[in-house]
Amino acid sequence: MDSQEILNRLMTAYGVTSQKSLAEALAIPANNISGWLQRGSVPGNPIIKCALDTGTDLRWLVTGKFANANIGHKVLKNVPSRYEKGKALIEKMLSTGGKAVLQRVMEAYGFNTQKELSEYLAISTGTISTWVRREYFPGDVVITCALDTGASLEWLATGKRVESTYEAITLPELPIISQKTLLAGKLIDDGSCYIDKSFIPKGVNVDNIICVRSGEFSWLIEMQRKDLSNGKWLLDIDGVLDMYTVSRLPGHKIRVIGKNTEFDCPSDEVAVKGVAIGYFLNLI
Repeated sequence: MDSQEILNRLMTAYGVTSQKSLAEALAIPANNISGWLQRGSVPGNPIIKCALDTGTDLRWLVTGKFANANIGHKVLKNVPSRYEKGKALIEKMLSTGGKAVLQRVMEAYGFNTQKELSEYLAISTGTISTWVRREYFPGDVVITCALDTGASLEWLATGKRVESTYEAITLPELPIISQKTLLAGKLIDDGSCYIDKSFIPKGVNVDNIICVRSGEFSWLIEMQRKDLSNGKWLLDIDGVLDMYTVSRLPGHKIRVIGKNTEFDCPSDEVAVKGVAIGYFLNLI
């Protein structure tokens, strides 16, 4: 990792333009940054702190590969108010080093022993034992673990579990209605389906509604309606069911229009099964 490039990304994330301002944001002495440049290496702790302070993408800070890092005017505008929070954060990170952070790293990786972790990271078990004995915070290892496993950086660094900010959504209770398929003039049982109450006209009893699939459409039919009026109706004509458009005519007659037929007849010559109160296009 190029230390200068990492420092540039840290400054971009904090919205500062000088090493002195970056040191203030990280709550460290300014000469620490000069030391990183001389050694050509930036330790993990300031990278972790920056990611948690600003919300900037961790992988982008480390590698510069992600263009969707969470930086911009919205973040930069709020940076000054983060400084005191950042000081408290770094203190909390360092106070939870040693055995505590080691256990979280091992949990994230799914390792049961320090030997497994040492072999995976190519670090001696003696080094890991030193972390525990000295209560050391291994920032570089925490970053590697977060990038490797996807574990929460805040949890790895501080032990704080991040709770969801989303509130539970209670869905409205939807009535279930019978579903039929109109096939060869007969209604065939086809299970049931949910219906949003907003589709039911006011005053209509949902218990009298069925869903009828016919060709490319599904119809919501209010059964037990006999008062023929203008509209779309489920009619029984000579023992064969189908959907028809009905128009009232003088003299108690009706005009019936079907898929391939149109005729006039007295209204009592057809058997009324129900009226369509809505329809929708079948997607499949």
